[in-house]
Amino acid sequence: MGIRIPLPEMESIAPEIRVLVESFPMNVARMMANSPASVKGFLELAQSILFYSAFDPRKREIAVLRVAHVTNAVYEWTHHVVLAKNFDISDKEIEIIRTEEPVTSLAEEGNLLCLVADEISRNVRLSDDALSKILERYGTQGATELILCVSYFNFLSRFLESTRVELEQI
Repeated sequence: MGIRIPLPEMESIAPEIRVLVESFPMNVARMMANSPASVKGFLELAQSILFYSAFDPRKREIAVLRVAHVTNAVYEWTHHVVLAKNFDISDKEIEIIRTEEPVTSLAEEGNLLCLVADEISRNVRLSDDALSKILERYGTQGATELILCVSYFNFLSRFLESTRVELEQI
């Protein structure tokens, strides 16, 4: 096992932070506890995207899987394959998201979601063409929520991979 930032022992985490980490019992939350000032905001943003956003969760998971693939984030990929299946994303669709460069074999909307994930992950800035397409398809709120989701999971993949968060047994 190579170099990594260690997960803090639960007993060493301040009680008010420990409560937050225990509410999200994953190694990513434990790793975030190494930066106590950020735990609450990190978890609130994650929850807003995963549980409170109006953006369709099936569409979200297609975009998240593509981000995880493009950024080589094994932790993120592994957890979101499970979530994707809960939202009726098939094994065939998951394989397409993982292997095609660019993704062209999904339905038109899935291809667009993967394009958005590709452009933000690789180029940082979404192209005018892709932005125009998601504004037309999803409106201002939906386009904003999709961009926020893809941006958040890009942040997360970089955090996970750079700290080398270990995958839990799932």
